[in-house]
Amino acid sequence: MIIDAHQHFWQLANPFCIWPTAAEAAIHRDFMPDDFAPLANTHAVSGTVLVQAAPDMAETNFMLSIADRSPLVRGVVGWVDMEARSAPLDVRHFATHPRFRGIRPMLQSIADPLWMLNAHFDDVYRELIALDLSFDALVMPAHLEALCVLAARYPALRIIIDHGAKPQIAKGMKDPEGFAGWAPAMERFASFKNVSCKLSGLLTEAGPDASSRDLRPYLDHMFNVFGPDRLMWGSDWPVVNLAGDYERWIDICAAWLSDHSTDTRRLIWGETAARLYRLTEV
Repeated sequence: MIIDAHQHFWQLANPFCIWPTAAEAAIHRDFMPDDFAPLANTHAVSGTVLVQAAPDMAETNFMLSIADRSPLVRGVVGWVDMEARSAPLDVRHFATHPRFRGIRPMLQSIADPLWMLNAHFDDVYRELIALDLSFDALVMPAHLEALCVLAARYPALRIIIDHGAKPQIAKGMKDPEGFAGWAPAMERFASFKNVSCKLSGLLTEAGPDASSRDLRPYLDHMFNVFGPDRLMWGSDWPVVNLAGDYERWIDICAAWLSDHSTDTRRLIWGETAARLYRLTEV
């Protein structure tokens, strides 16, 4: 079973679709279920988690409408305005949809790394816990210290780090500080059993010239920190097309996982995502 724990759909004509722009030429077009179906068929992907790409609740409704008509979409991670007074009610409203699985604020675009720790958000976090929903953390290495504080403050909050916290792999290929500036911060999450991580987005961070050898230290480190029961595979399609394609990312991960046991491969390719996102319930 392969579960793609992180992918996107968008239509450029939607008013909330402010990214990608023409500067991202490889992905500056509509990507919808019919575009993804051939990839899913070729690689035996049995389900996906559709993740927000715009800070707008209209996009969350758009994604849920896709889930209504696409059985391949097993879960949706949307967006709510956490600063709005209505945020806990908005979470509760979206949770009435059977495929809604959590929220993702776009933390990487917020200047203050401590923003997530605002006491005003306590009701939102507690609503997520009460409804058994996830908090996808779209973070960069600069956010990891605050994310540790958040994980300790809310030990029942299921936090999922997207894209391995976006390590500076391209920099690390030329400068060891790119790895050294990320790895120790990630190690702190080993003791936080409420935090898991996605093997997604790494090819984009590495760039089109990266080899499997360049990516292996990052894959190995995430495995050592989280283990297979807190690590899940995702493509970040179609964003992955900026540095390669779906097939290349699957091939890189398959080659890396070939060194691991059958049980480990089964967990990372799908079972961990199915458990953490409760995909068996839809």
